[in-house]
Amino acid sequence: MDKKRVVITGMGIVSPLGNALETFWGNLEEGKSGIDLVTRFDVSNMPTKVAAEVKDFDPNQWLERKEVRHMDRFVHFAMAAAKMAVDDSQLDIEELDKKRCSVIVGTGVGGVTTLETQKEVLMNKGPGRVSPFFVPMMISNMAAGHISIAFGFQGTSHAVITACASATNAIGEAMRLVQHGYADVVLCGGTEAPIVPLAFAGFCSMRAMSTETENPQEACRPFDKRRSGFVMGEGAGILVIESLEHAQKRKARIYGELAGYGSTCDAYHITSPAPGGAGAVQSMKEALDSANIKPEEVDYINAHGTGTNANDVNETEAIKELFGEAASKVAISSTKSMTGHLLGAAGAIEAIACTLAINNGIIPPTINYGEPDPHCDLDYVPNKSRKKDLKIALSNTFGFGGHNATIVVRKF
Repeated sequence: MDKKRVVITGMGIVSPLGNALETFWGNLEEGKSGIDLVTRFDVSNMPTKVAAEVKDFDPNQWLERKEVRHMDRFVHFAMAAAKMAVDDSQLDIEELDKKRCSVIVGTGVGGVTTLETQKEVLMNKGPGRVSPFFVPMMISNMAAGHISIAFGFQGTSHAVITACASATNAIGEAMRLVQHGYADVVLCGGTEAPIVPLAFAGFCSMRAMSTETENPQEACRPFDKRRSGFVMGEGAGILVIESLEHAQKRKARIYGELAGYGSTCDAYHITSPAPGGAGAVQSMKEALDSANIKPEEVDYINAHGTGTNANDVNETEAIKELFGEAASKVAISSTKSMTGHLLGAAGAIEAIACTLAINNGIIPPTINYGEPDPHCDLDYVPNKSRKKDLKIALSNTFGFGGHNATIVVRKF
């Protein structure tokens, strides 16, 4: 059976760079940083003082007051982004065959806000005061569950949990559902709300996060010799994808085509990437092969680009290994320099960034790039966005546990 072509027809976003597509893209294009000093809790006794927080977000704009109380922040973000994406797609929900509509939403840590607050309730007030909504607020599948309930989508609905690769895996698996005829429409992406003391302290203990304090907006420096770790972010990105046939039948606006997907595991170490980025090489190769695209045809790579020593060198080596001579010619950028690292949601907002880059003919930059690293010597589109006619973009995400995921977005 021939695989169906899969297209992107709607997008919604909640991010440190804005909670609407236009705002997000405008700030990305201008190279604005969404990173600043943490405001949500006291970090005076922690080595990391910065994060990329979502600003000006009111869940009551998207949800009933009762719903807000009974959902974790990571679900608030997902529900808002999903409703934006459906509005953007102009889907007529009542006209859909809802048994052929699915939801796949990734997250890395799920309802960690609820976990932390309810543990305090348990310790201070006793087990009888723990909320009866504790479990359904905390568990990681609830973003997908609530979105399915909101739209009445009765096809497969599940969560993908592959650490920082979660959203890209969610989009890739959603793409396969449509390709193989199991669904006509899928809402897919990722959501994360990890900026709480417990998660923050855990990453501080790993010495994984940037300790920059003097210039907080410059704390994330992917591929720069001065990089000192990643910056935690929060937010959600949701895409509406559907078969080309389904989209054309309803005369939908098409942002781009989801053309390829690769997913591998390093099978090497729980937190460190395999030397030389071997798993990343295979993930990118699978994505390009499934799209029938050669490396030299790729115009832009949205890199995982976390600003950690281990990732940036290994990802650079992986690109060189797969792309060969073409590695020096392809434009690469890390939008995490502006958004921070949204963990399980990273791949979703980066897929949206790739799609908007293709639509606008502009590559967003890697900001805070000032001191080249001899081990990271490719074209990282430093500091300023670049105009370029883009036909093919590739997005990488890699996660703890050795998970690697890559998608390919093609101009339609």
